[in-house]
Amino acid sequence: MASASDLRILRPLTWANMSASERAQLCARGLSDIFDPALRSSIGAIVEDVRQNGDEAVCRALATFDGVTLSPAQLAISPEEIAAATVDPALENALIDAISHLRAFNEHLMERASAWSIELEPGLFAGEKITPISSVGLFVPSGKASYPSVAYQLGVPAVVAGVKDIALLVPPAPGANGAVDPAVLVVCRLLGITRVYRANGPAGIAALGFGTESISPVRKIVGPGSPAVTCAQVEMQRHGVATMMLLGPTESLLIADHTADPMRIAADLLIEAEHGTDSSVVFVTTSIELAAQVDAELVVQLAALPEQRATAARASLGPNGGVVFVSSLSEAAEVSNQYAPEHLQVAVDENAVDALVDQLVNAGEILIGQHTPFSAANFLIGCPASLPTSGFAHVSSGITAEAFLKRTAIARSNEAALRRMAPSIITLAEHEGFPAHANAITNRFITGDHS
Repeated sequence: MASASDLRILRPLTWANMSASERAQLCARGLSDIFDPALRSSIGAIVEDVRQNGDEAVCRALATFDGVTLSPAQLAISPEEIAAATVDPALENALIDAISHLRAFNEHLMERASAWSIELEPGLFAGEKITPISSVGLFVPSGKASYPSVAYQLGVPAVVAGVKDIALLVPPAPGANGAVDPAVLVVCRLLGITRVYRANGPAGIAALGFGTESISPVRKIVGPGSPAVTCAQVEMQRHGVATMMLLGPTESLLIADHTADPMRIAADLLIEAEHGTDSSVVFVTTSIELAAQVDAELVVQLAALPEQRATAARASLGPNGGVVFVSSLSEAAEVSNQYAPEHLQVAVDENAVDALVDQLVNAGEILIGQHTPFSAANFLIGCPASLPTSGFAHVSSGITAEAFLKRTAIARSNEAALRRMAPSIITLAEHEGFPAHANAITNRFITGDHS
């Protein structure tokens, strides 16, 4: 008989035995790093430097934090460099494949996001018009690795939404003398994004928000990144720039019962676990036997990973996450809803899938079955893959074309409808102490008719 004490990789937890504070501790990932006072102070200093000194500060941050010496004239990547970027044909075909799925998904969203109007009462109409935001800055990380997938996951929705001014910011590749991954530039070429910059993450985000001599400002900035990058986006909110909360560090939660294949479960747990030592991965199961089999598989599969990735995975599955034992799938849903994962996969008996999914309400995405792994969604399926982390799936959604749209209410009333509403308007205005609000009605209909 398997025992939780036999597990070597997964930190064992039993939901029913956990106190409220222990449950909260499991769910409280990421925020302490992002809002660390020392980090906020250092990022605030970088942001202020960029606000005051523009390009000079952006180049200074590149030299200090990235070891790259560039002049202001080199911050912008030229259209010629974008046009000349090439990658292996297999990689370009994969990028085109992914972009086609994302485009189809977001074009369908746009078809649903149409203007509308309703007659609330005779002569009174109200509705909305939907328009793209004017400008956006897309941040594509390039620290632990290069992420052309992030470039298209952000870029396609912005392009499909119709944003006229799209800027993309990517830090130079480590040790590449200021060069960026050509795959990111190929994505830009495929999407028609021509305003592309190389800069340090936090400093570049500040530059996009304030504008510098070389970098034009934008009204919204989105993109995942390190705690420093996320902290910079939060800091820019103080200066009137819109951002999205929060997109990193990465995390996943997987619910499985006794019917699941342990080899596939282990492989799927490692997908997000390998990102970094700040990632969090939680395995929720009704079966101690399955957990023991998965743990044994993890030992084998971890041995095949490069040491950097294996080290990250051990942290993600151990102190940062673990296996949570539950007595039922309903209890599993309770765990997941409280955790509110960025990525959620369900691997349970087919007869139990619908009932379980109906109970799952807090997640960036829900992937159903063992033929829908996180990597497929991250790279190719077409659903949003830049998703809320750190529990923000309780209140927000992934990045789609809707993230780049705004809704403007439109109303029209005829005289009869306004006369019908007049007593209520006047009563409310008098109650709240706004005589001009009331006068706008009484001057029309009591003092005299100026229509």
